[in-house]
Amino acid sequence: MQWEQFKSFARQPMFVFLLVLTIASTTGLQGWRTLLNNFAVEQGGLSGGDIGIVQSVREIPGFLALFAIIFFRYFQEHRFGVFTVFLMGISIAITGFFPSVMGITITTLLMSTGFHYYETVNQSLSLQYFEKSKTPLILSYHRSFAALTAIATGLLIWMLTSIFALDYIVLFAVIGVIVIALSVWAFFQNPVDHTLVPQHNKFLLKKRYWLYYTLTFLSGARRQIFIAFAVFLLVDRFNFSIENITLLFVGNNIINFYILPYIGKFIIRYGEQKLLTLEYFSLIFIFLAYAFSTSAIVVIILYIFDHILFNFSFAIRTFFQKIADPRDIAPSMAMGFTINHISAVIIPFIGGRLWEYNYQLPFIFGALLALASLIFVQFINRELKSA
Repeated sequence: MQWEQFKSFARQPMFVFLLVLTIASTTGLQGWRTLLNNFAVEQGGLSGGDIGIVQSVREIPGFLALFAIIFFRYFQEHRFGVFTVFLMGISIAITGFFPSVMGITITTLLMSTGFHYYETVNQSLSLQYFEKSKTPLILSYHRSFAALTAIATGLLIWMLTSIFALDYIVLFAVIGVIVIALSVWAFFQNPVDHTLVPQHNKFLLKKRYWLYYTLTFLSGARRQIFIAFAVFLLVDRFNFSIENITLLFVGNNIINFYILPYIGKFIIRYGEQKLLTLEYFSLIFIFLAYAFSTSAIVVIILYIFDHILFNFSFAIRTFFQKIADPRDIAPSMAMGFTINHISAVIIPFIGGRLWEYNYQLPFIFGALLALASLIFVQFINRELKSA
């Protein structure tokens, strides 16, 4: 990471504002994900079916992200973003007090609402406030610090559980209070630039953005194959323990902290089409290798590369920034988030049924999705020229 360049970005109030809220959001999500399953089983007595319901509920706010436009009519976007992170912190802080199916489901719904609506705001403000030539690098810096935050959160939870042996009520409360404190700091900031073009505050679906919508949908499908089945493969087929998976997560985040700034530089130098072509061309072989590999070491290597490629997806947003009417950014990010999460409802169900028949089939299906994405990204430069 080039610190001089980072410090020049840090002079922009919106860059710092979004960075702090991203750190808060990442702290909350990583802490919640780390604690939830053990809490649900040990304290709540939830079954596998109950966990499935909780995870399904978690995706609902992402699917409904387009309704953020309604809130944008009445609140400034950055204020709404602060509220969503605050909601996330409150819901995590109280999770430990409700060890039941209903309690965990409701707190999960609130946490997920805060997370998904903040991400909608984050994507919108990032594209509105930063120059097209700098946005890829700025987004990559934000993701780098998100990776570093995930590592720090994991180490904090390990320390609180291993050294201090704190119970779940305190653990969730500590994570929640950190998120709340950062949101309170953000509440007193004013990063707004009133010279920017005002945003449309209505639902928006335009034919001219067809490629953005298509790539966003396919990216969501690819995300679900990665999240739902890649780790499950390591656990189910190669008997990975919680400690193994934790080490893998930490290692991935360390790698991504250093690599992500270079992804932004690649976009600036070579463009979105080449980066996304590299991602989806590589994914075809990675998904097929997941399906047919019999070596745990090979699958670990595949997962690391898969996780690096997973971060290439923000090139879809920087592509949209280049073709969009500046007034369309906020409603389009909300619509895009909903489109991205349509597959969150469909893919796990289809993939789960395929897994029951043959565990290789979800990954073969993933390779076909990657092939479809590879075909569509070849239209990016054409759309840029016609914009």
